Amino acid sequence: MSPRHNRSRGGEKPESQPGDHGHRYGGAQRTETWQGEEWYVRLVAGASAPGKRYRCPGCDQEIPAGAPHVVAWPEWGGVDDRRHWHKACWNAKDRRTSRVQRSRNAPKY
Repeated sequence: MSPRHNRSRGGEKPESQPGDHGHRYGGAQRTETWQGEEWYVRLVAGASAPGKRYRCPGCDQEIPAGAPHVVAWPEWGGVDDRRHWHKACWNAKDRRTSRVQRSRNAPKY
């Protein structure tokens, strides 16, 4: 017996939910307060992460494609204001200095 396949039958796509901001990532979304602002925070599992690499603003290191991470953006912000963070960097954001320094051999992008 062959396994079942849950495939789309070509019906209508569900409309985006309020507060979804057109996000294509899975995961639970929550709201956190940071620096006096409300931030939307969404966990991205490694399996649902897109095949792109991102630069973490917390440590200035690269997040490899397919790695689990956190996407955060201010409540007032849009798609262009989203930032991809390592989970540990997001959790430690209050303990970090305001200026991250790169090592000598770090790429400048």
